[in-house]
Amino acid sequence: MKYDFDTVTNRRNTDSLKWRVRENELPMWVADMDFQAAPEIREAIQKQLDHGVFGYSCIPKEWYTSIMDWWGIRHGLGVEKDWLVFCTGVIPAISSTVRKLTSPGENVLIQTPVYNIFFNCILNNGRNVLENRLLYDPDTASYHIDWDDLEKKLADPQTSMMILCNPHNPIGKIWDRETLAAIGELCLKHHVIVISDEIHCDITEPGRDYIPFISVSEACRRNSITCISPTKAFNLAGLHSAAMMIPDEFLRHKVWRALNTDEAAEPNSFAAAVSIAAFTQCGGWLDELRAYLSDSRRLVSEFVAAEIPQLRMVPSEATYLLWLDGTGLAQPGEKLGSLIRKKTGLYLADGSAYGASGRGFLRMNIACPRSLVEDGLQRLKTGIAFAI
Repeated sequence: MKYDFDTVTNRRNTDSLKWRVRENELPMWVADMDFQAAPEIREAIQKQLDHGVFGYSCIPKEWYTSIMDWWGIRHGLGVEKDWLVFCTGVIPAISSTVRKLTSPGENVLIQTPVYNIFFNCILNNGRNVLENRLLYDPDTASYHIDWDDLEKKLADPQTSMMILCNPHNPIGKIWDRETLAAIGELCLKHHVIVISDEIHCDITEPGRDYIPFISVSEACRRNSITCISPTKAFNLAGLHSAAMMIPDEFLRHKVWRALNTDEAAEPNSFAAAVSIAAFTQCGGWLDELRAYLSDSRRLVSEFVAAEIPQLRMVPSEATYLLWLDGTGLAQPGEKLGSLIRKKTGLYLADGSAYGASGRGFLRMNIACPRSLVEDGLQRLKTGIAFAI
């Protein structure tokens, strides 16, 4: 491999949120990677740094073309420049859009278990969370949509928005074209706007690609807002660079007004540079990362099956987050993560944070050198022994 993913970078005492833990603890919870950013991205940052002046910034044309070219080549989607709106992050953008396009007391639908901060985007803005719980098959450790429940809840006149996670965090599922098309038709039928969070779209299994929601049908294209960012795939979360992709002119104007009202559309001095570098120079780095993560997924799957049969790993097609089923353990689900951390120092995300249907599950971040994954697995094995 051209790039090094095995070297451990010490992140302790660096004000890292992830690594603000005790000395004996191993954090595998929050979704950022322990790999250094690609050399090409660091060079772009160094170029900006050497200039030495960090005033107000504009979005250059290269920012637009880098996204248009990347989505065209990588995902077969023809993106028009006018569709793109810069924002400082996916979550600020979702919150702004919720405030602008829905009214207090209305319902925003999410499919649980799902990224926990979606709850904050809804509840903190005075809207109601409406859960369309995904159906879990314990025999195959797989998830499917409850279509009857979904349509019933979309048909509620108080439901005005759906937040789709594509690919889905935490279950690692890539939604297929037929599923996305059906969601798009139902939402258009019932006048429900879709926000599609596609921040994990580039972190797929080698040989697999995700399907952009807006590429599926006219219904999806005209009634949706897509959130994208280089931050997950290229480990740039602290640099606050994201975009919203909105083909419909009316929706785009509303979102643009929302972002500017909330001051969430002004780039810092490095935001455009890192995005451009990622999408124009770092395809090779990303492909090697995906292969490395694939090997780690396989390692975890085989280890869990052989050494921790009390757990099941939900098969993952995307993201670097693994969803582990511990519902068969005697230990109450909401205490499982705390118990493992207390006994072994392994810090995983407790599944209950992703909705009530996540109780008894754990989310494990494997975006780290293999030696840390192996350490985490041994700690997990030890911790589960206390929960039997």
